[in-house]
Amino acid sequence: MQYICLIYADEAVQDGMSPEDKGAYFQGYMDFTREIIANGNFKAGEALHPVAAATSVRLRDGKVLATDGPFAETKEALGGFYLIEAADLDEAIAIAARIPTAKHGTIEVRPIQVFDKS
Repeated sequence: MQYICLIYADEAVQDGMSPEDKGAYFQGYMDFTREIIANGNFKAGEALHPVAAATSVRLRDGKVLATDGPFAETKEALGGFYLIEAADLDEAIAIAARIPTAKHGTIEVRPIQVFDKS
């Protein structure tokens, strides 16, 4: 079964890291990614630009409304994701717990809904 792991963190935490700590943090991501690729769990994953680069889009009364920033004002912002393959939710949670941001942020794990596209 496929699961998406949405990575939420307070951008100020990373911004406040020393260059050495930031290097170790990103190395943790590189190591984690190589590990889940080697284990066959990796399907896709990407980092996102900071929340300041976001645009929220809504359609109201037939009009497109585009505003700068995320939909909700929260301390933690979506910073990236992994799409993984796991046998079940327990395995998906175990994988998500190894994502470096889990130490100071939140990883939301959701199963992917599969629809018949025919």
